[in-house]
Amino acid sequence: MSQGYQSGIVADGNSDALFISCNVSRDSSSVVQVRQALAAVSQLQSEYQHKYPDAGFYLIAAIGSHYWSQLSDAPAPALLAPFPAMAEEDRLAPSTPTDLLFHIRSERHDLNYEAAQKLFARFGDAVTVVEEVHGFRYLDNRDLTGFVDGTENPQGEKRASVALVGNEDPQYAGGSYLHIQRYEHDLEHWNKLPVKEQEDSVGRTKVDNIEYSSDEKPLTAHVKRAAVKDSTGKSLEILRHSMPYGNLQRKGLLFASYCASPENFTRMLESMINGDGHGHTDHLLKYTRAVTGAAYFAPPVAFLEQLSS
Repeated sequence: MSQGYQSGIVADGNSDALFISCNVSRDSSSVVQVRQALAAVSQLQSEYQHKYPDAGFYLIAAIGSHYWSQLSDAPAPALLAPFPAMAEEDRLAPSTPTDLLFHIRSERHDLNYEAAQKLFARFGDAVTVVEEVHGFRYLDNRDLTGFVDGTENPQGEKRASVALVGNEDPQYAGGSYLHIQRYEHDLEHWNKLPVKEQEDSVGRTKVDNIEYSSDEKPLTAHVKRAAVKDSTGKSLEILRHSMPYGNLQRKGLLFASYCASPENFTRMLESMINGDGHGHTDHLLKYTRAVTGAAYFAPPVAFLEQLSS
């Protein structure tokens, strides 16, 4: 597997992140400017890592599924596809595509903010920001619902094997399929529930984060619906970089998943929204709703760097 992947994909999580989606102007001069700016992304990351070695700074650039052909003449990654929009009763996963996504993260919001300013100065008027979400670590890695998030994330060397494309698509080995959803929580409703009802919706205990045993876990629990397997019984994993966000008016989870295949995310979303064919859907979706959804590919560093040539 190529070692030229964007290192922020597999690095351990940080306390602070910016998720910035944007669209590119469709005139020819804008494309040239965007290509040059994307080619310099790894250099900007290196500058911050050298200047602030203890900050755990990373900058990931990803290209939207529908924008790929406008940015590059190279064939698209083998499995790159639009976001798999779904709707079933009141459970929604809308598609809100954008051209580019930047995931900036470190232990310091001031560095993330400054790096975003420098990055977008290079783009100038060629891009328009669609949404900027500030994610932050909440308590001991908990979602705003009060439950620990990302417990099942792969660890160590397994992070790379789950997240990065391998020899099945050699031109893009080291790249990663990225899916983004912004969820808005109905915390007023959620916080009125008895703790046991909250735990049944999640499939874990709230305070000490112990997963229910198989015979105790409701088929509608979030952890049950998000645990999917392939035809051989192998678990279909993703590498999550989700983070809470919020202010007094709007709060929720910025869900971000990286994977060697987009199929894993699609299967999980189907299990949550459409259920198992017997009416068992994800009951956590009664208290949170996705308001955005977009699919991207975070290419290897070498692909980004050659865009300026």
